[in-house]
Amino acid sequence: MTPTLLSQRTPLSPVSSAIPRVDSALRLSLHPVLDRRAVVDGAWWPSSRDAAAELPNLIAAVDQRLGRTTLRISVHRDAWQRIPRRIPARGRQVRIGWFRHTDPRLITLIFAAGEPVVLLVIPPDTAAGPAEAALKLTAQDTAGLTTDDILTLANLPPDPAFRPTCSATVDSPACWENEGGSVIAQETTASDDRASAPA
Repeated sequence: MTPTLLSQRTPLSPVSSAIPRVDSALRLSLHPVLDRRAVVDGAWWPSSRDAAAELPNLIAAVDQRLGRTTLRISVHRDAWQRIPRRIPARGRQVRIGWFRHTDPRLITLIFAAGEPVVLLVIPPDTAAGPAEAALKLTAQDTAGLTTDDILTLANLPPDPAFRPTCSATVDSPACWENEGGSVIAQETTASDDRASAPA
């Protein structure tokens, strides 16, 4: 099945069409049938890392394409600049949450109803060829592929700004952070305190 390039925004319902679609003007792809077996539901190629400038158009496009209302967005704190707490959108405020324990290459949109949508974020300075390949690939069935698999298949080079901030894997408890701070930082401090304590 080949993706269809859209020249204009078209409402897309998960049951209205089984044809994968890529909107090249918005630099956004969404698979028409949201599948929890897939690691991502599509991809987004923003023009910059400025969350305040980029997120409003993403919210409007996803709301229109899926016929849903975005209530919250989750982003990785270190992958974006100027992350607002809220973004105005058609009579509501969309809350923006930022975290450091998530994969920096992904963004999650949470709706009033239905499953969340997870998008692969293609770094803004990516060359057109690999970026368009990633958009087309994620508009197809990606069940069984990891984020790294998708990046490899699309020939996307690694981007340091979209990598985890600790040396362990993103899903490792060693990278989890909460209001108490990094587990790694706490363990290091505790070890230093024990080492410097008088015997």
